[in-house]
Amino acid sequence: MRVRDWQPTGCGTTLAAPVDARAAGVATQVTVPAATGTLHARDGDGVTSLEGRFRRTLEDGSYRLEVDAALDVLVAFDGPAVVEVTDRVAVRFDDPTPVALGARRSPSGPTETVTVPETPDGVATAVTHAAAAHRTTAPDRSAARFRRHPPRFAFADRVDVPDPVAAATPETGIEVAVPRSLRALFVAAPLAYYLGAAVAVEDGATPRLRAPDAGVDYALDELERDAPATLARAFWLDCLVREASSPHAPPPQAARASADGPLVERDVLADLGVDPDAAYDATPAERLATYLEAPFERVADRLPEWHLSMHVAPTLEHVRALPFLLDRLAFVFPPETAALERRELLERSLDDFYRGPPGPVATVEMLKPRSRQGRWQGWLAEGTPIDVFKTRPEAYRNHLEYRRRDRTDLSVAVVLNDRSMSGEHEAVADVYERRADSLPMAVDFYEDLTRAELADVLGDHYEFLHYIGHCEVEGLRCADGNLAVASLEETNVETFFLNACGSYYEGLDLVERGSVAGAVTLRKVLDEQAAKVGTAFARLLVHGFPIETALRLARRRIRMGKDYAVVGDGTQTLSRTSGDAATVAHVERADGGCEVRYERLSVDDHGCAYAPPVDAVEGPRLCGNPAEFELPADALAGVLEDADHPVIVDGEFYWSDEAAALLADARPTAK
Repeated sequence: MRVRDWQPTGCGTTLAAPVDARAAGVATQVTVPAATGTLHARDGDGVTSLEGRFRRTLEDGSYRLEVDAALDVLVAFDGPAVVEVTDRVAVRFDDPTPVALGARRSPSGPTETVTVPETPDGVATAVTHAAAAHRTTAPDRSAARFRRHPPRFAFADRVDVPDPVAAATPETGIEVAVPRSLRALFVAAPLAYYLGAAVAVEDGATPRLRAPDAGVDYALDELERDAPATLARAFWLDCLVREASSPHAPPPQAARASADGPLVERDVLADLGVDPDAAYDATPAERLATYLEAPFERVADRLPEWHLSMHVAPTLEHVRALPFLLDRLAFVFPPETAALERRELLERSLDDFYRGPPGPVATVEMLKPRSRQGRWQGWLAEGTPIDVFKTRPEAYRNHLEYRRRDRTDLSVAVVLNDRSMSGEHEAVADVYERRADSLPMAVDFYEDLTRAELADVLGDHYEFLHYIGHCEVEGLRCADGNLAVASLEETNVETFFLNACGSYYEGLDLVERGSVAGAVTLRKVLDEQAAKVGTAFARLLVHGFPIETALRLARRRIRMGKDYAVVGDGTQTLSRTSGDAATVAHVERADGGCEVRYERLSVDDHGCAYAPPVDAVEGPRLCGNPAEFELPADALAGVLEDADHPVIVDGEFYWSDEAAALLADARPTAK
């Protein structure tokens, strides 16, 4: 940030927003090296998203400019002024003008560690102080930018809470009481964290949510049902209050100019009898009392499904992973399984065709997690689950290490270790090279690597590795034998796709030695099927889709899609891609018309509002609520011609250009 003609004054214009550092003075220009921002007119004249080439002359009035850069930068000032966006955001004044400057760290990782004994009381203390991550206890906390990353948790013989954490831990007057067990603490932790509640463990206690000053004494009779339900109630009502009354509410993430207007869910608060202005100004305990008194069950189906549920074994080892799950506002459930259906058992059979010549492939025994709510679901426990991603505590720690590094271009390595699979190699090369036109990306291609050469690639830093070849019990096949990832001390590839037979265990070893997440196979797969999945996965990943979602969609290219799985943190995306592009359309054709459902599939958008990219839909809505409408087939084809995202037509996967050709009765391009 550059400030021209700066003279500090120490008082004057105020920011009226939570920041980590602030200053006041006079200046003639403030410039921030970023290409997007948000302009808030604090006199009630609305919120404007700044992107692309933009220039506006502002009249008298109070304004606040927010710019997302390496640090979030806030500038409060009074007009007249000129705001301009080029490759940077600038606000200029004719004369020296009072301004207030603020900066806040992006919520990229913890900076402090809370140390507690290995007891339920110690874990309760740690969870209590996780709420130090909140920049505010107002409903704005429902927006991720108003939450830092919770502090790390560690174990020692005594409690040690760093002074900055103790000072930032809110005193909300809310308490969550649970039985003295890790299982209860894990389930209640997300609710306590979001509410900023103190956590107490009591022998034989019935779980309760208490706020004595506000008259709250709320039983959580079935903790695994009631704790997530209460969190969803508080979070979604906070989102609606924030959008209705907060001076900090950002504009919807819009894909078209007509995206302005109130949320489509705007009537929910009125239907519940909740006054958004009064709720915004209330204390956290008073607001909680208001929310608990509202007949939320009447409107719950009008609000989005929760984004992420984690099946977590309640162990001391996994306590260290809790801050990362809280940061994602995941529901936490104990790991429970259901019986595999006969069809699923048949699909698990290993008696099938496979990719490449005969060779021993690692056998993977499957389990089926109990069904829980959540668009994304992860398994942090023993065993190999189907239909959810299998993660490890190391995945979250590795993620932090990569976040600390300076980012340059997106780095990709493509390894072809069997020339018979050159078709997939050429197809994914085309995907990466086309995407490089719009995304800073450096792609390295390798063929026929030896064990030592592949070890060197795994030791170099790549944000994504796409391996095409074979995998056997002894490891990834190379020109001179097999490389077992377990034989390496550490690896440096953040994310990966091991598109090779039975690569599950090699993928887990990558996560344990340095990776965050990746796609693997659970059994032997056909070359042709593997090529289809690999090409679709690559394209989805570089278009901003989380790894688990990219694989889930890519698997639709083939019939044996459940042969693929994700290990590590399945919510991970490539750093240089934009979640704004993570959109998918579902189309059902009938009598010349089309029923369409648009969805936003970015994990990071939880709690945000978005505007669907079609004029047939009015108003922005909360992310997770799909936009549903009907269009004639030819009209929808016209919409999709200019899009660049996946489209599921009658259950089949297409890219938008393929779907447009199909709907226009033209011959679709090859799938």
